[in-house]
Amino acid sequence: MQKRWTFKPTPDKATVDQLSAGLGIGPVLSQLLLHRGIQTYDEAKFFFRPILEHLHDPFLMAGMEQAIERIDKAIAQNEKILIYGDYDVDGTTSVALTYSFFSKRYDQLAYYIPDRYKEGYGISTQGIDFAKENGFTLIIALDCGIKSVDKVAYANTLGVDFIICDHHLPGDELPDAVALLDPKRPGCDYPYKELSGCGIGFKLIQAYAQAHDIPFEEVTQYLDLVAISIACDIVHIDGENRVLAHYGLQRINTEPCIGVKALMGVAKKGSSEYTISDVVFLLGPRINAAGRIDDAKQAVELLISCHDDEANTLGALINTKNLERKEHDLNITGDALSMIDESQIMIDRKSTVVYREDWHKGVIGIVASRLTEKYYRPTIVLTRSNGHVAGSARSVVGFDLYEALCDCSDLLIQFGGHKYAAGLTMKPENVTAFADRFEEVVSATIPPELLIPEILIDAELELKQIDPKFFRILQQFAPFGPENMSPIFLSRGVQVKGLATLVGGAHLKVTIDQQGSPIFDCIAFGQAEHLDKINSGQPFDICYSIEENVWRDKRSIQLNIRGIRFSEQ
Repeated sequence: MQKRWTFKPTPDKATVDQLSAGLGIGPVLSQLLLHRGIQTYDEAKFFFRPILEHLHDPFLMAGMEQAIERIDKAIAQNEKILIYGDYDVDGTTSVALTYSFFSKRYDQLAYYIPDRYKEGYGISTQGIDFAKENGFTLIIALDCGIKSVDKVAYANTLGVDFIICDHHLPGDELPDAVALLDPKRPGCDYPYKELSGCGIGFKLIQAYAQAHDIPFEEVTQYLDLVAISIACDIVHIDGENRVLAHYGLQRINTEPCIGVKALMGVAKKGSSEYTISDVVFLLGPRINAAGRIDDAKQAVELLISCHDDEANTLGALINTKNLERKEHDLNITGDALSMIDESQIMIDRKSTVVYREDWHKGVIGIVASRLTEKYYRPTIVLTRSNGHVAGSARSVVGFDLYEALCDCSDLLIQFGGHKYAAGLTMKPENVTAFADRFEEVVSATIPPELLIPEILIDAELELKQIDPKFFRILQQFAPFGPENMSPIFLSRGVQVKGLATLVGGAHLKVTIDQQGSPIFDCIAFGQAEHLDKINSGQPFDICYSIEENVWRDKRSIQLNIRGIRFSEQ
């Protein structure tokens, strides 16, 4: 697929030179820092040397004092407390963290995860009824609740109080909860706005520990869970999240909790350390698979486990669910690709809407992401669920999917989400009309360039500049993620050494140099179409990220090629 190569704006040379002189680094590295808003020595020190002392006082968050007071009252009066969270990675890690911390100090405690298919996302009436029927008078809701105005009002009529710990944008009206912890709510002056749901849970236990003189080490032992939530919920990895992710990854790689350790055992990564990317692709899908295929409570049971045997059994069970999830994913993706490839009408469209009533609802979001990657256009995958048609939608960079769904709202029962991902429900008889309307809206509003994937390039680099010092400093930019993505470089006129080969049928393995530079091994995923031209010996340009490759305990620098261009292109 053809891609757009776009350079990030080049900072002013005088600013680059000044930062380079102050830090004793080259201009390319200074340019990377400036792209991240880092302009001074002190800001660079904060970036490169995150410390736990950089974490903000949790009581700066609006509602925190009320939350701690209500928890103290519940414990003093021996009330039953229910820890409530969603069925995805952020929700289950939030529940595991909060339950694990408080269960060591109080025994009138339980947790609740809603059923993905019977209750859906967020706080449910069934969950509130469960609390009432079982004598719970306080619910601590994590990663959800900031828009649950009606549900909280219902709970209030039953004498069930809510503490809401959420990180999503609130609506026009706030729920009438005892405490609302959400940095994005109006009137909250908390300095960092992009915490994950589990991050809000972490601030809650940090505040409780602070108020009760509990050693901070009893809070930081849960940072492995926070790092998993940050990685898998794709929140910003800057500011406070960078500190949490940095120390959370350290915890994962040195002293993970028993449940995470069991999960790492079934993931079988090998000897190298876990990165944010490894967490996203190896741990996240397994945690999610519990709720997609069966019951997300199994993920919480694993993450709160205190015994190796129990954790290993649960880890093996969840791994089996993940294998089942992969099979559904593979089959549904194959079905969807066939539908599109066999229809010229669908091929020519600027959007994708596919529907089959027997597809597994738990994986349609994953399939929507795969189809978006394949065809690079706004995509919706639909299936039958509880008498209606339910769908997952994914967008391309720059196109507001939620706004497009607003223009189709008369054909929908309900929908929700944000710019790049959403869920929706409709009547079965509206599927064809919806697909046509969605295509009309997308065709009328999407600029043509947004249908071409973009590679955003940080800087041009000569291969000879990639020396051990450069790579050592570049590694300190990690952990990578939104707002701090792994830098992409452009090098021109590189040439193959020997012959490029195919691995896995679709991926290029190639060794290159550039006008007498050191030789670098490269991998180019999904770019097999360039094999013959590369092997013809003609020079080509590449854009790439720089990685460390570990093979049989040997470490080397590897270039991960994101795009290849020849002179005629």
